[in-house]
Amino acid sequence: MKNLAGMLKQAQQMQSKMQEMQEGLVALEIEGQSGAGMVKVMLNGKGEMRGLKLDKSIVDPEDTEVLEDLIVAAYNDAKVKVEAAVQDKMKDVTGGLNLPEGFKLPF
Repeated sequence: MKNLAGMLKQAQQMQSKMQEMQEGLVALEIEGQSGAGMVKVMLNGKGEMRGLKLDKSIVDPEDTEVLEDLIVAAYNDAKVKVEAAVQDKMKDVTGGLNLPEGFKLPF
């Protein structure tokens, strides 16, 4: 029974750390870029867009398609970086234990 109690205590600690990590993700800011830095997108750790910066030279009313593509590319760049940062933080919380995607705590 001591093992079970110990495991439950560890699960509760992990859940507490997970909650702290998730709250910290809102404050995390990650930038993605495209067009050699002419388009920049800022996301928080939850993948929510917090900012967009466009170099004035890239804004052409006659060619909005290129700008649209660059915004999507910058967002995708930021999203990949956010996912990597979340995975890194998750390893800290789980002690390197690779939990299956979608795995929820507590058990």
